[in-house]
Amino acid sequence: MERFSAEIEGVAQRLREGMAGGVLSFPLTSFRDDGSLDLESYRAYLTAQLFTAPGAVFPACGTGEFSALDEDEYRAVVEATVEVADGRLPVVAGIGYGWAQALRFARIAEEAGADALLVLPHYLVGAPQDGLVEQLRRIATGTRLPLIAYQRGQVAFTAESVRRIAEIPTVIGLKDGHSDLDRLQRLTLAAPDGFLFFNGAATAEIQARAYATVGVPAYSSAVHAFAPEIADACFTALRGGDDAGVNTLLRDFYVPLVELRDRVPGYAVSLLKAAARLRGLPVGPVRAPLTDPGPADLADLEKLLDDGLNLVGAVRRRAV
Repeated sequence: MERFSAEIEGVAQRLREGMAGGVLSFPLTSFRDDGSLDLESYRAYLTAQLFTAPGAVFPACGTGEFSALDEDEYRAVVEATVEVADGRLPVVAGIGYGWAQALRFARIAEEAGADALLVLPHYLVGAPQDGLVEQLRRIATGTRLPLIAYQRGQVAFTAESVRRIAEIPTVIGLKDGHSDLDRLQRLTLAAPDGFLFFNGAATAEIQARAYATVGVPAYSSAVHAFAPEIADACFTALRGGDDAGVNTLLRDFYVPLVELRDRVPGYAVSLLKAAARLRGLPVGPVRAPLTDPGPADLADLEKLLDDGLNLVGAVRRRAV
């Protein structure tokens, strides 16, 4: 007997195919200088992002400042994403907080035309495994959309919990942000065939080869939010077994980027937006409590971005 309905399995299969063919895109959300949502700029930015053919697009998630959006803004962002994607790739919207509030966002995303939902870590409190499973079960009862659980921060599933959430008819996968490969291997072995896993580390490319050794080659790319050329070059090198090309990109771009990102809390998003603005992409500033980088960090970022873009051609020529 099939685990999923035909509709749910159809979405899972599209995601499976997308993960095999490209990085997973987590777009930034565009704001004006006064902090208001700028949908026209968001559409223009997203159109450019999707031109590079990522495997799927995840609007209004962590990179998209989900926690800074009200419900009306969230609806507008998801609707715009569905409109721009136009059925070419799956749209997986972020939802979060406690299960009751997550369901409010889930219903909005469903009405807006999203294909699936990424369940972001719940708000504030730690919870036992029974509670983590029940959180997903409660959300699943209130939406027909397939769910992908996201373990990060205070959310960390055991192998037994993964078996249990995989029994929920609409839970199709897990995004991992802990990078504990011993634990992750146990989770992949506990899950049924066809259950989706992908690497959701903050800069996933650095750990992509390690994740692949435990059966999780798919990953989300923060770099795709501002430099899809670099993200695509790294993905192509990884899938093509070009270790020298991967090492060049990691050593000369990704590792320095992580070192810059770690200077200030919140740079995991703020730095991406700053890099996008340096490239002329219409994303605007971050919203509080995040802050935009100062002049010294911006100068370092600009040089690093130039270095990374210059590496792309060399890596691609090596692969030919």
